[in-house]
Amino acid sequence: MIDVRRVNDVEVIRVAGHLFDRSIDDAAAARFVTAEGHHLLLAYAESEPVGMVTGIEMTHPDKGTEMFVYELGVAERHRGRGVGTTLVTALRELARERGCYGMWVLADTDNTAALATYAAAGGTRATNQVMLEWDLRR
Repeated sequence: MIDVRRVNDVEVIRVAGHLFDRSIDDAAAARFVTAEGHHLLLAYAESEPVGMVTGIEMTHPDKGTEMFVYELGVAERHRGRGVGTTLVTALRELARERGCYGMWVLADTDNTAALATYAAAGGTRATNQVMLEWDLRR
């Protein structure tokens, strides 16, 4: 059974650090969990953190508020067991509770696992979308 919990404690995030792409930056983690509209959910199998999803509420003057699925991560040995789908579904329900009109995510076209997970959680593929990015670290 998977237990999903909302997290706002940097130490808890640090313990779940293996689920993230890089080492946890305590200052960034603290800023994330204290920022209004930022959400971090962890999935536990027994007492072990096995997955995480982050979401950020985005509000626009003429559209209202929507949830952006920022990142999803599942421990390798727990993949294919519905952890990711459970997390995305929990974030979708949180978005609904908070009055968001929609939820969206960007995924690489060759990331079949992510695409399958998002579809299993009720996501539908948008058409005619292009992502452009700016690397501001250079």
